Amino acid sequence: MSALLETVNLTRRFAGLVAVNDVSFSIRQGEILGIIGPNGAGKTTLISLISGTLAPSSGDILFEGKSIAALPAFRRARLGIGRTFQIMRPFPGLSVLDNVAVGALFGHGDGEADLAKAREKARAQLDFVGLGRFADQRADELGGPGRKRLELAKALAMQPKLLLCDEVMAGLNHVEIDEVIEVIRKVRDAGITVLVIEHVIKAIKSLSDRLLVIHHGEKIADDLPDAVLSDSRVVEAYLGKRRA
Repeated sequence: MSALLETVNLTRRFAGLVAVNDVSFSIRQGEILGIIGPNGAGKTTLISLISGTLAPSSGDILFEGKSIAALPAFRRARLGIGRTFQIMRPFPGLSVLDNVAVGALFGHGDGEADLAKAREKARAQLDFVGLGRFADQRADELGGPGRKRLELAKALAMQPKLLLCDEVMAGLNHVEIDEVIEVIRKVRDAGITVLVIEHVIKAIKSLSDRLLVIHHGEKIADDLPDAVLSDSRVVEAYLGKRRA
């Protein structure tokens, strides 16, 4: 499998704080790559750099072999990079259906210029993530689990080649986590490459083809899940030196 996305010595500084430090990694076409690390490790900053909501201080980002580091977020979205957000903010006053239709209107390529067709695509994505029966409900009336699924549906409506998922399982119970895992597997089966940040180790291990570990903004491991989770540096980062 060829690399769909590659970061090269990617760095982001906020004044004196280095949030992401010289991180190089790649994600292959058709892969599910899990990113783990303690709170504050730089994981969300990393996907914000990839999606374009933050600009790198140095380094490069290659998508399909071409540098996108200087492109604004909307250009990257139209190339095929979609993302969910950890803080879920539905468009207020719009229905669940129209929240997702916005993604269809905006997304990969030129988007869908026709609102009726955008709503058709949005309805298909809502069915895909299990929210079809809530299509006509106001999006801001959804509970936490529903909003997680709405984030996925909005991103998928943009027809991404690469989907960046930021803690889509946070705050869910075991049954809801299993349901989201199944949806993400269906996303990959539909031909979309997935990068997912998650703290639920059992879930991320079962879902991911490979794990990348970020600690203090630096990459400390990048390998198959079993190898990563038995790495002494990873154990120390999560549990402290006494457990390493």
